[in-house]
Amino acid sequence: MTRLTFMVFLSVVLMGASGCTSPSWTRPQSDNTSVSRMTVPPGYYRVNPGDSLDGIATAFGRRLQDVVRWNGLAGSEAIVPGQLLRVAPPVIADRQPPAVHDVVLEVPETLKASGFIWPVQGRVIEPFVAGKSHGVLIGGAPGEPVKAAAAGRVVYAGTAIAAYGPLVIIKHRYGLVTAYAQNGRLLVKDNEAVTQGQVIAEVGVKEDGHSVLQFEVRRNGRQVDPLSLLPAQSRREIPKGGAHR
Repeated sequence: MTRLTFMVFLSVVLMGASGCTSPSWTRPQSDNTSVSRMTVPPGYYRVNPGDSLDGIATAFGRRLQDVVRWNGLAGSEAIVPGQLLRVAPPVIADRQPPAVHDVVLEVPETLKASGFIWPVQGRVIEPFVAGKSHGVLIGGAPGEPVKAAAAGRVVYAGTAIAAYGPLVIIKHRYGLVTAYAQNGRLLVKDNEAVTQGQVIAEVGVKEDGHSVLQFEVRRNGRQVDPLSLLPAQSRREIPKGGAHR
């Protein structure tokens, strides 16, 4: 899946997860100016050059067959740049949207013991807050190695989402997807298999001068508190009121 821009699972936005304190995986910016300027309604995605139907479904945490069904496609038929695809379930008018806290997935004990490791060993600058943030910010030093929290396959590595800086997204087992943002140099490519602990990037420097890793986790398209999957003994959270942005 080449040059697919991974974005926040749009269903989270549609269900009212607004006012986030950190940027979200947003609608991608295409290299094709004429395509990128087209208006994209909520719940849809405008196909960019190099996208694949399977890749788009994976990026949104959707099943391929659901995306095919929502768009009336004949199997995995070819898609073209500029094509508008539905990537969220059709909305039923009389159905009340779920509360924001319903979007955050509780992590089963089996997943808590799945063996995630810390991508960097800095302090937690900003913790996960349901409905207000999408992940955690972990402090680091410029050029410090960023490691894969678990084995998996890279589904995106690039710089197409300005708010996230150089970004790596890895798909793991159990329906888990991890994102590593605000990097400096990226050391992996799309579709590359990675092992746990493999160095995938280097910590970068944000526009505000801070060096942090923005670490996010989704399971089956829903937000997960990254700290619920990381070894508790390694947590280094800063005191309340000490966070910077």
